Amino acid sequence: MSESEQPDFQPKENRQVPPGIKILVAEDEESNFRYIEKLLKKAGFDLFRANNGLEALEYVEIDNKIDLILMDIKMPVMNGVEATRAIKKIKPSVPIIATTAFAIPGDREVFLNAGCDDYIPKPIRAGELIDLILKYIA
Repeated sequence: MSESEQPDFQPKENRQVPPGIKILVAEDEESNFRYIEKLLKKAGFDLFRANNGLEALEYVEIDNKIDLILMDIKMPVMNGVEATRAIKKIKPSVPIIATTAFAIPGDREVFLNAGCDDYIPKPIRAGELIDLILKYIA
């Protein structure tokens, strides 16, 4: 990523990121994860990665201090919709934000009905993602 392509990391209204916020990123594509990792670590979040929905579910079963989950929908082993349903059964209070590059009309409702709290389409804009995260953790 060149200097001119650096994402905008400033949240609206100069909101501050609280320290120690743990975000689980369920993302199977390395390049997508690296982009999210770069912008969220720079913003001050602590990140953990799951490579598929099953890993995300297992992570939540082990670590009860996850503050928010970014859930890719199209993943191997267990997709994001299945993982969200399973996670919400064991930890209904954790906010889950769905992410996908291949949304079609009606998908947002599917994600929300599965238990996702919100949705952001790919390609993800840095400022928009940070503001969406702050909406659920502030």
